[in-house]
Amino acid sequence: MPNISTFINAGDKKLVLNGNLGLATLAAMNRLYYGDNLTVLRDNIPNESVDLIYLDPPFNSKRDYAVLFKSPSGQESQAQITAFEDSWHWGVQAEQEFDELLHQPNTDVAEMMKALRAFLGENDMMAYLTMMANRLLQLHRVLKPTGSLYLHCDPTASHYLKIVMDGVFGKENYRNEIIWKRTSAHNDPNRWGNVHDSLFFYAKKSDYHWNNVFQKYEEAYLDVKYRNEDKKGRYRLGDLTGSGTTEGESCKPWKGFSPVELGRHWAPPTKIIEEAIGDDAADTMSSHEKLDWLDANGFIYWTPRGKGGGAGFPQYKRYLTDGVPIQDVISDISPINSQAQERLGYPTQKPLALLERIITASSNEGDVVLDPFCGCGTAVHAAQKLKRQWIGIDITHLAISLIEKRLKDAFKTGLQFEVHGTPKDLASARDLAHRDKYQFQWWAVSLVEAQPFQGKKKGADTGIDGIKFFGDFIKVKNNAEYQTSKIIVSVKGGENVGPTMVKDLIATCARDGAEIGLFITLAEPTKAMKTEASAAGFYESSNGKKYPRIQLLTIEDLLSGKSRAEHPNVAPDLNFKKAKPEADSAQKEML
Repeated sequence: MPNISTFINAGDKKLVLNGNLGLATLAAMNRLYYGDNLTVLRDNIPNESVDLIYLDPPFNSKRDYAVLFKSPSGQESQAQITAFEDSWHWGVQAEQEFDELLHQPNTDVAEMMKALRAFLGENDMMAYLTMMANRLLQLHRVLKPTGSLYLHCDPTASHYLKIVMDGVFGKENYRNEIIWKRTSAHNDPNRWGNVHDSLFFYAKKSDYHWNNVFQKYEEAYLDVKYRNEDKKGRYRLGDLTGSGTTEGESCKPWKGFSPVELGRHWAPPTKIIEEAIGDDAADTMSSHEKLDWLDANGFIYWTPRGKGGGAGFPQYKRYLTDGVPIQDVISDISPINSQAQERLGYPTQKPLALLERIITASSNEGDVVLDPFCGCGTAVHAAQKLKRQWIGIDITHLAISLIEKRLKDAFKTGLQFEVHGTPKDLASARDLAHRDKYQFQWWAVSLVEAQPFQGKKKGADTGIDGIKFFGDFIKVKNNAEYQTSKIIVSVKGGENVGPTMVKDLIATCARDGAEIGLFITLAEPTKAMKTEASAAGFYESSNGKKYPRIQLLTIEDLLSGKSRAEHPNVAPDLNFKKAKPEADSAQKEML
């Protein structure tokens, strides 16, 4: 286990982590990490420091998932790129990770993975399970003894994942398989329609955080069961008696009614009494005293002829409460459809309400919530909204930049977080460009708030690495008419740049009808490049300003704030779908 000794800023607080990762405290700061979650977990997250983990990993679906960006017309932009490739193959990395599994302390997991390999062989499914097993072991390590984990999956590999999780957490710590109905109908030829995902809920120990959460009753249920109403509200009728003994104090008549006639005894509900006068006081009351209390406080229904010795038997008035306790089949949270305001265009995005329910049930305010496959950041969004601390990890710069924007759009006050793993200086930018040119391009494009273009598609290099739109008013005769225009972004991560590259960008802008071109480079532009860019002239805006049609921007200047993309900004939300602002208490006061 790696050692660390560092200060971690946490607003006005600081925490020193000395020696090793075995400390059960974490700095009070929200964090996004770019990188492989296995490495991030091992190097940055202490033992027993997290209260709740939610993970929505790839499902091994053999599909590529694309991010759909916004275009000025409101339609899906052509600037869609692959967010992640959900395919796994047995190879050198899988073999290395499998060897790690055999030599880690949990021998149950080691034996189980050997058995799975003997059964499945060295194939794609085994590579996927090996990847997941190593990460689940690290997630178990960082979870507090009172913590819980929810793994979101579908039937592709859920049966195998359940076996892996039993090995990591112990089958005795399995709590639920939760079914989320993610769509109302699905046409699957020759089989039952596949309309659900599964969430496996495990606790680390038997004594784990749990909060009672209620979901709304369905109207059809209320119309049948809660048909009665008085000044206190809607209610249904329940029994005041129970089966079993027919002897003792609880069997004696009360107000002319004898439960023994029904072969039962008095068993009045006590929860409402305990909430009113306290558990200790309620415990001292006899069954008749409880009935008296319920009657005096309006919780007993008497039939028209019942109260004076008539034939009707008294019943308990069970008033409508907050709802029904959450169930392991979730059908009241809809998926995010194409028209939903919440939809940001990220594949496999889950509803915010689903994460809010999970976080509310299994954590408290101030607790630490971790999502190691955070995608577009729904879990960290929900955690921020519910006043939890959070940690998000993703292996793409695209996800990290989308989450940063989402959080800043949604939370105007009280938002503080750090981003780790993304370049902060020229040296780290060069390192990223050397390791992964695509991740470098996506990150560089985000520096000018543009959409990445086409991703890793073969043959897709048309001189465009990013696209950005801006709004402006143009003069048409004597009138000013609004129009949107395009900016093309070209990113160069090499050290050898020259005027030919600038000429290529000018030609690409002309071909695609772009008014402005941004040339982002690690290297310092040459004098000849600057001359070529100047020759392209200016875009003249109706605001009276002139903007260079070709702008040379260095990574160093963008990071320092010395330079930025220059263009009109009449409509600033043309490029990304915007998260709905969340109104916290401070914002509500402002409103």
